[in-house]
Amino acid sequence: MSRILVTGGAGFIGSHLVDELINRGNEVVVYDNFSSGKKEFLDASLSTGKVKLIEGDLLDLEFLTEAMKGIEIVYHLAANPDIRLGTTVTDTDLKQGTIATYNVLESMRINGCKNIAFSSSSVVYGEAKLMPTPEDYGPLFPISLYGASKLGSEGLISAWVGTFGIKAWIFRFANIIGSRGTHGVIFDFIHKLKKDPTRLEVLGNGLQEKSYMEVIDCSRAMIHVVENFNEDLNYVNLGSSDTCSVSRIAEIVINASGFLDANIEFTGGDRGWAGDVPKAMLDVTKLDQSGFNCKFQSDDAVRFTANSLIEEIGLGD
Repeated sequence: MSRILVTGGAGFIGSHLVDELINRGNEVVVYDNFSSGKKEFLDASLSTGKVKLIEGDLLDLEFLTEAMKGIEIVYHLAANPDIRLGTTVTDTDLKQGTIATYNVLESMRINGCKNIAFSSSSVVYGEAKLMPTPEDYGPLFPISLYGASKLGSEGLISAWVGTFGIKAWIFRFANIIGSRGTHGVIFDFIHKLKKDPTRLEVLGNGLQEKSYMEVIDCSRAMIHVVENFNEDLNYVNLGSSDTCSVSRIAEIVINASGFLDANIEFTGGDRGWAGDVPKAMLDVTKLDQSGFNCKFQSDDAVRFTANSLIEEIGLGD
């Protein structure tokens, strides 16, 4: 049994990770400022008595350092969850991403905590010319402020490994989807259909194509990587082995909603917004060869997510 701190543990991915960690007998401290996380996501885990919930901001170094006492490993998931926000509020990812990561690492150093598992992203690869994209692809030139923040955080973690002798696991996520989702294309489509069941606006030309991974698969994969990769610095792509297009997602969501007469309308262009990577597919050979198996591939993950979120959101409300 380990004593684990999960930053952003009340969030979409974080709360599922907490569930998995608790199911495996660990003691978990959740650190969250509830900017996007929700306490109800933790209701089941909190009822076990194995979770301590601390409401705090990662930018408060003194408070975070106090919360870090006695922690053996940090799963650092807290970040701005909306890539598009960086196009209008340009210091969001710098503060909530890179500076927050520095504070986590510094709190670890002060407290002698030697292990960090970090949620990075496939967007660090930028518009990769090689697909599926392996972990050793480079040079890395992200095209979004979110991606720049994740890459900056990876650099800080690497420096802490080299300078202070910590051990790190870096997860480069595909698009993570599933129940409790609070943002993203499926979430947006459902809310658009709820507002107007006759039409569904799709940003871009619908040909954007990416890998999707269901969130419980993602949570299991994170724990699997920590348990099975033993270098000082480990970095692994987490995703499915296929892709799904935005137009296909629109079709799946329409079918799941029952609004079968909804007209799909494309705004045009090869990407949904500035900084959006139109095509992304990760090479997950390293994950597969370690013995991990996803329950869902992209299409099934999208369908499962659509049904889950429609039930959570309620189209008739």
